[in-house]
Amino acid sequence: MFNALRHSLSGSAPAGRETPVLPAPGDHPVLGTPLDGPWPEGSRVIYLAAGCFWGVERILWRQDGVVSTSVGYMGGQTPNPTYQEVCTGATGHAETVRVVYDPAVCGEGGETLLKTFWENHDSTHLNRHGNDVGTQYRSAVWTTTPAQREAASRIREAFQGELTRLGLGTCVTTIEDAADAPAQFGGPYYLAEDYHQAYLHKNPSGYCNHGPNGVTCPVGITDLPAQTDILAPGDAPA
Repeated sequence: MFNALRHSLSGSAPAGRETPVLPAPGDHPVLGTPLDGPWPEGSRVIYLAAGCFWGVERILWRQDGVVSTSVGYMGGQTPNPTYQEVCTGATGHAETVRVVYDPAVCGEGGETLLKTFWENHDSTHLNRHGNDVGTQYRSAVWTTTPAQREAASRIREAFQGELTRLGLGTCVTTIEDAADAPAQFGGPYYLAEDYHQAYLHKNPSGYCNHGPNGVTCPVGITDLPAQTDILAPGDAPA
């Protein structure tokens, strides 16, 4: 079912460039850790796409065990794309959050992060989240370890069970190995421009359409925070 929903890359994608659009990544303005490493030994990395990356990143950087987050573009074929190019839909990229986490806190497979991911966006609409429409807003997970792949597949199936029980449709989130993404000019994930990094920290009243979707994601882990606990006061979707 999910293979049929894989994004088809355009044959007329922009040529891109060899120079990154964020040539000198600094530290995360909230977490104080490097956007582009190095990170503590034993850290794990997972990539999550769930619509506009501004709101997704803020939810994720607030999770216990998160070492660093950044926003960028993943899953396309244009090397080092600009935001304007990605917004055309022609590059094939999704707006994506790279999450670096401590597996001792978040689970080896990032289970607590995956729970938060599925509980805080609408994964039942293909290439759309709220009013944001286009392939760049698709729901996707890119994994970097076998444990992540197993956890993502298992949790997606459990979440689908809840959606079915509630009559809310089909989860269209794709799950792929990060190594399978196009790897031209340095890798599948390209950091976005500086003004996008921690955007809602720099612009607290900025656009955000993410928050609890009303469906609890069962992951087989106890003592996880309730959906409402992941949002600080004033963080409700605009």
